Amino acid sequence: MKKVLKRIFIFLLLLSLFIFLNNSSIFAKDREGDPLLLAHRGLGQTFSMEGIQGDTCTAERIFPPEHTYLENTIPSMEAAFEKGADVVELDIKPTKDGQFAVFHDWTLECRTNAEGTTKEYTMAELKQLDIGYGYTADNGKTYHFRGKGVGLMPSLDEVFNHFPNRSFLVHIKSDDPEEGKQLAEVLKELPENRLNQLTVYGGDQPIATIKEEIPHLRVMSKATLKSCLLPYIAVGWTGYIPSACEKTQLHLPEKIVPWIWGWSDKFLNRMDSVDTRVIVVAGDGGWSEGFDTAEDLTRLPNNYSGGIWTNRIDKIAPIYKKTE
Repeated sequence: MKKVLKRIFIFLLLLSLFIFLNNSSIFAKDREGDPLLLAHRGLGQTFSMEGIQGDTCTAERIFPPEHTYLENTIPSMEAAFEKGADVVELDIKPTKDGQFAVFHDWTLECRTNAEGTTKEYTMAELKQLDIGYGYTADNGKTYHFRGKGVGLMPSLDEVFNHFPNRSFLVHIKSDDPEEGKQLAEVLKELPENRLNQLTVYGGDQPIATIKEEIPHLRVMSKATLKSCLLPYIAVGWTGYIPSACEKTQLHLPEKIVPWIWGWSDKFLNRMDSVDTRVIVVAGDGGWSEGFDTAEDLTRLPNNYSGGIWTNRIDKIAPIYKKTE
């Protein structure tokens, strides 16, 4: 009996040693380069996350403005890239005339001087709206951007044409497979080198539709994230990389990264080997929290070189790189 227990002990000891050595970043291949910086909605106004719900009008709770840019606009994207963003995230919504407007909210009431949804308006009509109409930092005493947002809602085509060589993360804001089909038709018209600069994420159904139409496009949804991470968490300690992890994008809430085998350098090297991009999102990832201050960055590993999600590219980029 003692011999059996001794063998079991030795086996478990060796197994533990193997798991440690196989997943420790101490022994990982050195990584070079700065983190990839993803600017959420370009450079826009930020707001308190306290008590936020799905129907919260975030334009009514912005912090006192430190700059003049409004999210999801071409000027905000220009500013984000100029300040050092590698990728800009943008949101798309379908229009009445079969285009995609770059706009975040489910309805227009929060930010604009109109009601309803983008589907009820043509792109030309949406261009007439004031997308700065609803922003206030003092509970409606003053509206900092009212009258300054007319004509600033762009179409997706406008963004692609204005930034022909920039990388974007395109967010489908619904779970409608028809929107996936519509976007796939747009993307099929782009050359291969342009598609390589794009990633699309959103609801499971539209993303599955897009992946079926354009198999080589980098995509992400809750379904693709789970199909990669669940088996990886189960067996990744061996070094095995599930096929679902290949050429995709992973948005990892910082609260779960301690459970990821090989975090951070070993895991990032493994994902690099299968052409997958890793972006860390602050908190639990529920409301697109970002790493928005120098203090936030102290929660990341030393010399972290993966992707970082931020709402304040103007504050984060100077820490890592010289702006253009």
